[in-house]
Amino acid sequence: MAQRTPRGPKSTSGSRRPAAPGKRPDGKPTRAAQRSAASAAFRKPGSASAGKPAPKAAAKPAAHRTLVEKSVELSSRVLPALPGKAAGVQAIPVRDAEEGLRLDRWFKERFPALAFGHLQKLCRTGQIRVDGARAKTATRLSAGMVVRVPPLKDESEGAEDEEGVAAPAVRKPSASDKDAEFLRSITIYEDRDVLVLNKPFGLAVQGGSGTVRHVDGMLAALTDRSGQKPRLVHRIDKDTAGVLVTAKTRLAASELARTFRSRAARKVYWALAPGVPRVKQGRISTYLAKGEGDGPEGERMQVASHGDAGASHALTYYAVVDQVGQKMAWLSLKPVTGRTHQLRAHCAHIGHPIVGDPKYFNIENWELPGGIQNRLHLLARRLVIPLPSGDMLDVSAPLPPHMQQSWNLLGFDASEYDPIIDAPED
Repeated sequence: MAQRTPRGPKSTSGSRRPAAPGKRPDGKPTRAAQRSAASAAFRKPGSASAGKPAPKAAAKPAAHRTLVEKSVELSSRVLPALPGKAAGVQAIPVRDAEEGLRLDRWFKERFPALAFGHLQKLCRTGQIRVDGARAKTATRLSAGMVVRVPPLKDESEGAEDEEGVAAPAVRKPSASDKDAEFLRSITIYEDRDVLVLNKPFGLAVQGGSGTVRHVDGMLAALTDRSGQKPRLVHRIDKDTAGVLVTAKTRLAASELARTFRSRAARKVYWALAPGVPRVKQGRISTYLAKGEGDGPEGERMQVASHGDAGASHALTYYAVVDQVGQKMAWLSLKPVTGRTHQLRAHCAHIGHPIVGDPKYFNIENWELPGGIQNRLHLLARRLVIPLPSGDMLDVSAPLPPHMQQSWNLLGFDASEYDPIIDAPED
């Protein structure tokens, strides 16, 4: 389910006024104001239906457009040719988000199928120009510059341009249509800035040793006509299901990454744990450091002391939403910091490791009801975050199949009031 709360209009006066409370001199909200707005949206009752995006905010006057909107509009004026189709000479302005890019990197993002060797040839023969002057592949670009792009055709046509240089080879996209179809099937919310996915259990977010199929690689299937593909702005573990946000533009990626770092985002996770914490709602504050050694201990995060090598402070609020006697507990978790395995390590630290956790949970130590699968029962349930446009996004993911089965067996109701909503924010 997704909910988007529109912001109020900004002042359009040409004179410079003192910054209003909670706003920077440029009129944008401060990080503190964003955190406050996210908290207010987090506590707001009611939401849109699961899996359906909320209605978009009303269109803003031209004077109120954000940099993201201006960038998107600018990029939509001139579109590169699709592979195999001719296009005339194009004059493409460099966007604010592309400030400082090398020319070869700019072409890589705008025309990802263009072979580097042909790009060099086009620069060498003067067919590519920047502000009317010849340019090298290493030329640095500034916002507002105009790049001349010659016609780009499929090499198989054997065509030559007016200067007698063969048209650049255009490699066919390697991303599969099945990847694009799959990503669309798990999309919770999408607008011009963001694409929010309901990542399934077992799908890695990024590649690694022995990991071939992952979200980051699949996102290439959604590359748009300007050469931009959605970018990761945060991560969740492979076996954690739920909300995963990606940015559709460079500027949106930069803004969202900064928002996550500033802790302006409000995140809620659901977990199933054996036993029931004695304190039904509380705070877990520790230092965590990566375990030493090459075995399983070296892959786990361990509670450490302040000042220990590699130790970072980790803070989590938790609440027991429901329980089955003293055998099982449905936990709602609100991480304030974002350390590796933070929630998994913290639940283990208080004596209630998350069911199915391959690193922190040993099924031989617990007696589970029949029908509970030994898979990680951790869901990135809800995210409330300010968008680059200034709107507030509130999105939730449903339980994955194995957790839904456990909820049904234990008699838990996913619509139950979640007490973590009233937990502190920091």
